[in-house]
Amino acid sequence: MTIAAISAAVASFAGLRGLAQVAGWPDRLAWLLPVTIDAYAMTSSRVWLAGALGSNRARRFARANAIGAIATSIVGNAGYHLVAAGLVAISWPIVVLVGAVPAAVLGLTAHLHALRAIAVPQDEPVVRPRVRTRRTKPRTDDALLSAAREADARHRAAHGGRPISRDGLRSALHIAGPKATELRRRLAAETSDSTDRKEASPHP
Repeated sequence: MTIAAISAAVASFAGLRGLAQVAGWPDRLAWLLPVTIDAYAMTSSRVWLAGALGSNRARRFARANAIGAIATSIVGNAGYHLVAAGLVAISWPIVVLVGAVPAAVLGLTAHLHALRAIAVPQDEPVVRPRVRTRRTKPRTDDALLSAAREADARHRAAHGGRPISRDGLRSALHIAGPKATELRRRLAAETSDSTDRKEASPHP
């Protein structure tokens, strides 16, 4: 990683310095173009990725500028190699754009610094880490039927022997409507079977 980073930085520096030279910068100052762009890219990235620095507005601005600075470095390097290969001729728009980089970076840096200095509003939402909660295991059919019997027995005791309704089961067991309907049918079938057995049994 270190070798890749150093080689990329040196190659980018050389390309941007060469672009400044062909755009009319003095040789003694041409090195400032790559330093300006890369330093601003690192500064913006630090403000963007460090959550404790500044408000959400400052981080959003820093993110946009970090991406913009990296894109500028890529375009600048590509432009220099196109010029060096004789595929693109130096024209006044290129000279103007390259010459405007220091002033633009100065203005953007000042604005980013001002955004960082603004106090974070108290009502700004705070990003909190997600807390994992244990999921309860789904109840089996036998467990639901047993709970339905208990709910039905309580309902009958409180309402003069009247069986619990489908909606009553759904509310008591916190289940969906179709499941409550199925349980209600099973309870009704059990009640019917119990009644039939009592009627079929011989009386003493």
